[in-house]
Amino acid sequence: MTAEAPSHPTWPVPPEGGYTVDDLFNLPDLPPHTELIDGSLVFVSPQRDFHSLVIDMLVHGLRRTVPEQYRVRREMAVVIDRKQGPEPDVSVVRTEAVTGPDVTSYRAADVLLAVEVMSPDSEKRDRERKPQLYAAAGIRHFWRVESDNGRPVVYVYELDTATRTYVPTGIYHDQLKLKHPFTIDIDLTEIDKL
Repeated sequence: MTAEAPSHPTWPVPPEGGYTVDDLFNLPDLPPHTELIDGSLVFVSPQRDFHSLVIDMLVHGLRRTVPEQYRVRREMAVVIDRKQGPEPDVSVVRTEAVTGPDVTSYRAADVLLAVEVMSPDSEKRDRERKPQLYAAAGIRHFWRVESDNGRPVVYVYELDTATRTYVPTGIYHDQLKLKHPFTIDIDLTEIDKL
């Protein structure tokens, strides 16, 4: 009797020069929510309940007041350039960019707001690299959401167009009440009821 070799997944081998957004959208069998950062495929770990609930809460809250010229989307890739295709947890995009149910990504030029909800495996990307990419692409607003004992804390940033970097404009614990990029009023304590 011969022992069978253990079965291992077949991992894609990166092409010379790294992956491109074409690869991101055309490679078969990539795990859900795979991102392209600096030409590398990033596989995310399973979502935690906090992460899922915060996304739901923000999507619902934003959709209540979003102006007609924008739409709210969750977990859709944003194409920045041929080597960058991050996937914000929540984004607000121009209505004209929503061209039908088969859309798989949006151009950075069509994104008004990108939101990242922190997970243990994505802290460095969500705090450093992804905001750099979003700012360099000209996305005007960025939010980072962290957990404080199971309650969301929202760090709000606005683009400084001269430096193409984000500047902090506020930290919100119980109520996310803003006038920019449009009127927003989200009760962050609602997470306790979800």
